[in-house]
Amino acid sequence: MQKILSGNQVKILDQQYVSGEGISSYQLMERAANAFCDWFVPQFDKDKNIAVYCGKGNNGGDGLAIARILALKGYAVAVGLSGDPETGSADFRQNLRVLPEVIPLSEWDQVQPADIVIDAVFGVGINRPLAGEYLALIRKLNDYTGIKISIDMPSGLPSDAPGEGEIFRADYTVSFQFPKIALLCPEHAAYSGKLVVRSIGISSAYFEAFESGQFFYSGEKLQEYHKTFHAFSHKGDFGRVMLAGGSYGKMGSICLSARAALRSGSGLVFCHVPGCGVEIMQTAVPEAMVMAGEVEKEVAGQLDTTGIDAIGIGPGLGKGEQACNLVYQVLSEYEGPTVLDADALNILVDHPEWLNLLHPKLILTPHVKEFERITGIACKNHFERIKLAGDFARKYGCVLVLKGAFTLVSLPDGKQIFNNSGSVYMATGGSGDVLTGMLTSFLGQGYGIENAAICGVFHHGHAGQLAGKALRRGTIASDIIGKIPESFCQWGIH
Repeated sequence: MQKILSGNQVKILDQQYVSGEGISSYQLMERAANAFCDWFVPQFDKDKNIAVYCGKGNNGGDGLAIARILALKGYAVAVGLSGDPETGSADFRQNLRVLPEVIPLSEWDQVQPADIVIDAVFGVGINRPLAGEYLALIRKLNDYTGIKISIDMPSGLPSDAPGEGEIFRADYTVSFQFPKIALLCPEHAAYSGKLVVRSIGISSAYFEAFESGQFFYSGEKLQEYHKTFHAFSHKGDFGRVMLAGGSYGKMGSICLSARAALRSGSGLVFCHVPGCGVEIMQTAVPEAMVMAGEVEKEVAGQLDTTGIDAIGIGPGLGKGEQACNLVYQVLSEYEGPTVLDADALNILVDHPEWLNLLHPKLILTPHVKEFERITGIACKNHFERIKLAGDFARKYGCVLVLKGAFTLVSLPDGKQIFNNSGSVYMATGGSGDVLTGMLTSFLGQGYGIENAAICGVFHHGHAGQLAGKALRRGTIASDIIGKIPESFCQWGIH
């Protein structure tokens, strides 16, 4: 799990690393350039011409090194400079000196449009809107129709604050070692494009000196977050979970949650549904055991939680009186691991006094709008939302999973984990219901609350990636469920 640092901390980290390893900052820059090119070469053919636009700082130095390496690999590369190169950073000037003469070098406004534009104007250091020559440059680049790639950060976008004014609109951003926090904000998606993170070999030991409670998770040591079972494990060992939800016309949600729980390894899945949903459930999910409530069209009656290892409540539940009673029962009487999603969250919005019933064995899974309704605060940007999510988890002692691209897991101890699995093709009805089933399953199997959240969110995203790779926009929630076992196999989970 990679710690995320601020832009100012990055500069200190680089200095400490080169000093501790006995290398030069120029050598570290060369590593970054090679890491970029190792990603670039398999993606783009050599029949495409490339224009690299460089500022005079270290980001521009990265650009010059990349231009040199790509030219040596057979690409047609031109370089455009902005700012006075004589006042550039030491590593920029060194890379300028070793730039091969075969690479055309000129002022930025003299470079012809190219198939691929690489933005190396500004990196993590910028903290104000672009102006003057740089504003004119980025406006020109944004008018190009070719493929646009940023090195580390899109020029004009601060690493730790909302963007203002003109910002380079990248199709890809290649960030080194870890993503800067601004790249994880949805309002910056039009600037960052697809995020690519490449290691430059800085070990985790160098991050220990820096204070940060935010992490970026890409599946490192995933097996260690999972429980293991033995040859004599039986279905009881794999957990008895209960899913409560469904209402007339909304039985699909709870069906998806139940199937996801089963595919995630639950030994026994019980479903508490309205009378109208019994035949639907037993037809759609024959492996589940179904208990009908006392009312035909909405879930009603008391849950029998005897022997239940975890509860998931909310998918398709509705907001009627009976549904409210059920949510209150779970919050006030059940002390085991619990997942609240969908209508259970909407009911919580209507009963803010129940927030005091939240506890350390509880996972809430709101999307952005649900979260803002729960808190009563409409955030101006994702930076505010990230802070609010952390404050909420600490205040109420629960785990909050804020769903979206780079789903954010906030823990009661203040730790926040951005998840790096998933696909835009998961933006489809029922995807959240699948996550509810997966989280409930892991809790029921005896996972700790943090490990359940990490494993559930990561495998949910990875299963979505696998489904989206094959089906693209045709991906539906059932496809994600179908890929859960494949995700386990690819990560060596037994």
